[in-house]
Amino acid sequence: MDMNRKLPNFSHFSRRDFLKFTGAGISALALRPFGRLGEQFSRLQDFPNHERLGRVAGGRLDIHARPDPNSASVGILYDDAVVPWFREVVGEKPTWTFSNQKWVEIPDGYVYGAYLQPVRNEINVPILSLPQNSLGTGMWMEVTVPYVDIQLEREASSHSWISARIDDGMPLRLYYSQVFWVDQIKTAENGQVIYHINPNFYGGVDMMWIPAEALRPISEEDISPIHPDVENKRVVVDVLHQTLSCFEDNTEVYYCRVSTGAKFDMYGNVVDHWSTPLGKYKVSRKFVSLQMSGGTTGAGYDLPGIGWTSIFATGGVAIHSTFWHNNFGDPMSHGCVNLAPEDARWVFRWLLPQVSYDPGMVDITLSGDTTSIVEVREG
Repeated sequence: MDMNRKLPNFSHFSRRDFLKFTGAGISALALRPFGRLGEQFSRLQDFPNHERLGRVAGGRLDIHARPDPNSASVGILYDDAVVPWFREVVGEKPTWTFSNQKWVEIPDGYVYGAYLQPVRNEINVPILSLPQNSLGTGMWMEVTVPYVDIQLEREASSHSWISARIDDGMPLRLYYSQVFWVDQIKTAENGQVIYHINPNFYGGVDMMWIPAEALRPISEEDISPIHPDVENKRVVVDVLHQTLSCFEDNTEVYYCRVSTGAKFDMYGNVVDHWSTPLGKYKVSRKFVSLQMSGGTTGAGYDLPGIGWTSIFATGGVAIHSTFWHNNFGDPMSHGCVNLAPEDARWVFRWLLPQVSYDPGMVDITLSGDTTSIVEVREG
C-alpha cells in the first residue's frame, strides 16, 4: 500500500484505525520467529525521490489549498506518510492556538509544519565488521531514512513501546535521527546485510534486526567535543520564549528554538508536574543514546534511541534530540527540553562534561569531571 497518496476514503478513520489497517502485515512480520535469515526480512520502503522530505508525526494532517487553516482542505495525510518538502512558509493568517506559524508546501498544497518531521532518505553502504570496545563488539549508528521496519529477535517484553504497538496493531518502526548501538552484523539468505540493535545499550530488552542500509555509522569525530578548552560554559533555557542559548563567559555561541515541559494535558487541564523546573543545575549525566520512559496511563511514553541526551535535573530532566514532532517554539514535553536533532547534537558535543565514544556516556558522580550549568528561567 502506498502511504504517500491521499486517502479520502479513510477520512472517517481515527489515527489508530489507520495505522492498524496499514501496519497489520508489518506487525505480523515483526512477530515471526527469526528463523532462516532472509525468508521474511523486508527491504527498505520506497520513498519519494526528493532531497528533503517530511514525515507526518502527529496523527492526521489536513492538506490545505493555502497556508491557512481556514482555506479549503484538498486531502489528508496520516501518521508516517512521507511527502516531498518543497519549502517552509509563514502562515497567511496567525494561528493563535500555537506559537508556531510555520507551514510546509508539499506537492498537493500546504500542511501545518509542527507535526511534519523534516527528514531525508539517505541510503548507506553496509559495513561488514564492527570494532571492539570496552563493553564488547559494536558501534553507534543513526537512522538516516524517514522510517524503517524492524524484526524482533524474540517475543516482545511486556509493558514496553514494542508491546504497546503490537497490542494496537501498529507497525514496528524506527525513525529518522534515532541513535542506537549495533552489536552484530549478519547476511541474510537473500544477500541482504542486516544489523542487530540493542535499543538500550546500557541494559536493553526487545533486541531487533534492521536492514543495514537504513543506518549510518557514527564516528568518533561525529561526537568530538566543540571548544573543549573552554570551561566556563552555561546554557540558558527560556521557557517563556521557548529558546536555548549557549554561552561561553558572556558570549552567546549558539541559539535554537526548543520545546520545554507542556503546561496543559490533552484535555486542557493545567499540569504543573510536566513543566520544566526553573532554577540553576549542573549537567550530571550524558548519553549518546538513551531509552526514555515515564508518565501515566493515557499520557505515558516509552521511547528508545533518544540521541544526544544531557541530564541536568532530578527525575531525568534532560536536553535531548526529538523525532516525534517539529513544534519547536511551543511547550510539548513531560519536563525535558526537546531539540531538533542537529541542535541536540551540537549542544551535546559542546556541553561539559565531555563524552568519549567508548562507552558513550559519563556520570560526574563517578568521574568527577568538570561540568556545565543549565539555567532554566521564565523570560
